[in-house]
Amino acid sequence: MRIEHFLLPKDRVAYLSAGATMLDAITHLERCHYTAIPIIDETGKYIGTLSEGDLLWKLKNTPGLTFDNLDTVPVTQVNKRIHHECVRLEADLDDMLQLAADQNFVPVVDHDGLFIGIIRRRDIIEYYTRNITD
Repeated sequence: MRIEHFLLPKDRVAYLSAGATMLDAITHLERCHYTAIPIIDETGKYIGTLSEGDLLWKLKNTPGLTFDNLDTVPVTQVNKRIHHECVRLEADLDDMLQLAADQNFVPVVDHDGLFIGIIRRRDIIEYYTRNITD
C-alpha cells in the first residue's frame, strides 16, 4: 500500500499562510477545532506546524503581548516547541507510520517540497482497525 491511500488533500486541509498572525491562528484553530495546524509559505512549501501550546507560550513569555494585540505578531515569530516532520508522497509506508506514531498528523510534500496535504493518525488507525477485525 502507498501512503497516498491515506492522503487528505490540501484543498480539504486547514492550514495557515506564513503571513498569518497569532490572532488568525487562534481564530482558525477555534473554528476547525484543531490543536495544531500546518504553516505554508508564499511559494506553497510546508514550513512547520503551529500548536495551541506554541501560541500560549508566546503569549505568556512576551511582555506586553495580550489578546488585544495578537494581530501584530506573525506566526513565523512564534517558536515551535515540537518539530513536526513531513514525508514525501513517494515515501515508504513504514516511514510515514513511524512519524504518525508521534504526531496527530503527518504533513505530505511533493518532490519540490510543496505542501500537498496531510495524513491523519485517526485515518490510519481506522483503516487498520477495519482490516484487522474483518
